[in-house]
Amino acid sequence: MITQPTSIELIESVIKFIEERAAPQLKDRDAFHARVAVNALAAIKREIAGGQAAEDAQTARMVALLGHDGDWATLNTELCGKIRDGEISPTDPALLAHLKASTIDQVRIDQPQYAGLKTLAG
Repeated sequence: MITQPTSIELIESVIKFIEERAAPQLKDRDAFHARVAVNALAAIKREIAGGQAAEDAQTARMVALLGHDGDWATLNTELCGKIRDGEISPTDPALLAHLKASTIDQVRIDQPQYAGLKTLAG
């Protein structure tokens, strides 16, 4: 397995190329699309760096909420069903804490500059 450069290093190189070499040569719609590409690559980079840890934390919280082990997708489906069926109250403090933490983790990956993130994260 090749370990260098890492996926994150490759993404950073592409971002740097776009920002420093390509984008300054572009105008109007193409310049906008270059900026969108940089933002998408940055989101992918953050997902690679922190996505698994966020999913692991979500899984651990759902295990605590549901009282048994399982994978993220199975637990999430079950949790949604229990909320929908009224088996878990939408005002349950543990559920609300899980949803808040999950939202914070996702916003950190998707929109780390979101103005409300610091307020939300406390």
